[in-house]
Amino acid sequence: MSRKCAVTGKGVQFGNNVSHANNKTRRRWEPNLQETSLLSDALGRMVRLRLSTNGIRTIEHKGGLDAALLDIRDADLTPAALKVKKQIAKAIAKKQDDVAA
Repeated sequence: MSRKCAVTGKGVQFGNNVSHANNKTRRRWEPNLQETSLLSDALGRMVRLRLSTNGIRTIEHKGGLDAALLDIRDADLTPAALKVKKQIAKAIAKKQDDVAA
């Protein structure tokens, strides 16, 4: 499992530690990832995703998991988040068909 946020796409960054003597050693900055369970209203169940804290704030700001995933482009999502997005879209379409019928 890569160290990448499922929503924002934030990942590991690389650089150097630079000492007072100007010695350079490679280092990496890892995103603050959390294994999070979020409620999907359309699916009616909890969905587990690996999100950065910034990704969790983004989902809260957009009004929940369903609204956030439907608002984000497919190219920006990880395969796990894309799978959940397709399930949500399918469930919403089914509910609209049931209401129309």
